[in-house]
Order: sequence, then C-alpha cells, then structure tokens
Amino acid sequence: MNVIFTCGGTAGHVNPALALAGFLRERDPKTRILFVGAERGLERDLIAHTPYPFRTVNISSFHRSLQPKELRHNLISVHNLMHAKREVDAILDEFQPDLIVGTGGYASYPIVRYGHARGIPTAVHESNAVPGLTTRLLENHCDRILVGFEDCRQYYKHKDRVVVTGTPVRGDFFTQTKAQAKEKLGVNDGRPLIVSFWGSLGAGNMNRVTAELLYLEAAKEPFHHVHSVGSLGWQKMHEWVSGYGVDLRDHPSLDVREYIYDMADVMRAADLVICRAGASTLSELTALGVPAILVPSPNVTNHHQEKNAAVLGEHGAALVLPEEGLDGKRLFTEAAALLRDETRLAAMHEASFRLGVRDATERIYETVMALVK
Repeated sequence: MNVIFTCGGTAGHVNPALALAGFLRERDPKTRILFVGAERGLERDLIAHTPYPFRTVNISSFHRSLQPKELRHNLISVHNLMHAKREVDAILDEFQPDLIVGTGGYASYPIVRYGHARGIPTAVHESNAVPGLTTRLLENHCDRILVGFEDCRQYYKHKDRVVVTGTPVRGDFFTQTKAQAKEKLGVNDGRPLIVSFWGSLGAGNMNRVTAELLYLEAAKEPFHHVHSVGSLGWQKMHEWVSGYGVDLRDHPSLDVREYIYDMADVMRAADLVICRAGASTLSELTALGVPAILVPSPNVTNHHQEKNAAVLGEHGAALVLPEEGLDGKRLFTEAAALLRDETRLAAMHEASFRLGVRDATERIYETVMALVK
C-alpha cells in the first residue's frame, strides 16, 4: 500500500502524521510512505530526521488581514495554489497513492484537494477543538474528518464524515505508573509536583510570571516544580529569579530547565501542569488525566488555544486563566488552592481522563484503513 502524509507549519501538525506512519509500518513493513509539505516549512526539517522521503509543493499561507501588504501576500498565495496542481499531479502520478492523510497546515490543502478529485481515499486530522482554515476549506473535499473530542463535531457541516479519534500521544507516556515516575525523578517525598512550560521557544511574559511564582515557592518549597523556560528565555530566566533575591542553586526542589527532554516521565509524575493550550499538549494531559491550569496564548491565529482550553474548562478538567493581568501571586494562589483540595483535584483528574483518548493512533488507523478497503 502507498500512503501520502501531508502536513506542515508546526510540530503539532507533523507529529500525529509521524505516529500514524510508524503504526502503519508496524502493521505492514511493506507500506510505502511519502511526506509532502511546503518548500520552506518546518516539516522539511522534522521529516529529515526520519526514514521517510519528502517532496515539496510551492504553496503559501493565507492571511486574514485586509492590510495592503497582507492582500499582496494572499495574491501570491492564490498564484502559488494555481500552479501547485501541476506539482501535485506529478507527485500523484509518480507515487500512485492508495490513501492520502492530511494532518493540518496550509501545505496539506493541495494534495488532499486534488487527490480527492481523483477519487483517492482522503482523510484530514484536525487536532484543534475548532477547525482551522485549511480544514474548513477541505471539508467538502475529503472522505473523513478526524477530531480530538466529541465536542468538536458541532463545528462541521458534514457531521457524518466526522470521527472522534483523538490526537496520538507517544507510547512512552503509558509505560509506567505515576509512583514509578515520581521515584525515577526523585520527587517521591510526599510533596506534590508542579510542571510548567510555555512551548519550545518560551513566552517572555509568562516566564516573568513564572519567575515570580518560583520566588514565592522558594520561601518554604511546598512543592517540587519542574519548569521549562524555552530557548529564548533561558538566560533571562535566571536574571529574573535572581532579581527576587533567589538563587535557584539553593533550592533543589525548583528544577528550571531550558527544555524538558524526559517529558513522558515528567508529565506522568505531575500532580498539576501549568501550560498553554496547544492541541498536542491537551491530548497528553487528557490521556493521563493530569489536572491543569491553562493559560491560552493570546497570539494564536483564530484564538485556537482559547477554544481548546474551553473544552477542558467546561468539563471541569482544567482551570483556565487569561494571560492579561496574570501575575505570579495569582498563579501561586490558584496552584496552592488546587493542590490542597484533594477532592477537587481528584474530580479534575476524572474529568480529564474521561476526555482523553489513549488509543488515538489505532482509532485513526482503523478509520483510514476502512476507507482503503
């Protein structure tokens, strides 16, 4: 069987495709897989570290602004889209796919659209709670739309095409118990573990807020706390914490890192996670049932993170706080209150766990294979 995966823009779009590609190869090592993305997209670098071949299509994004600069950009994107058909036809003629799966990002549009027009089975995975522009444009041009939560179904015209599959979570998130993870990390002395992060690059404002939170925690160290700063704030973070008169070297319970490389261990051990509301992160939280304080990024297109966070908030799985006006004192107060309230924390765990999909990769596999068969 020949399968094309098309995705781009963010790791959150690429990783679900990689998870399914690996699963397909496990089930049938003879499966031929091709990734297709944009010429200048992040996907090129991510796929370069995998065994899969990668082809490009000259496609660019569309901007919602009516400013002259943005309108010129959109005219170029229309031109690129018109010419992309020739590139897509060449790829389809050469590879002869039996299935096309798009997992988000503007780069996935032409392959899914033109592949569907040829009668090739097509599926689109949307990891955000509310469909993005590409998914909305492709709703009439694909056979199945795969979504993360049941609440997502309401946003689609063709509800009969919508299948709740969840978003794939790495298998190593499920290989140990919470107690085993705590022991592995050396945080099993009875104090709760807070884990916080604001993305791989970090967020300047929220890292400043976290610096104040760490200062307040340093007074009595009531919690263990692992915080990932991100690459852009690594040097600044130590300056900000030092500005409060705190030397992190004197507080071993406050573990500040540039990145959390052992995320499966850290998330499994966490009693409370404080983070943004990206779709992949929420899939990990709900798969494990970890209570969370979510601070959606106000800078994401179409307010996706606010809408993602609202799903967990409305089900009682997370406390959602707006970034505007948020400071370390408020964050400390809310976190401490949650961790003292075992009844509420248990209810949040149950609500989160009910939302989670732990077999998402297999659900997606069964759905797309049914299209081929």
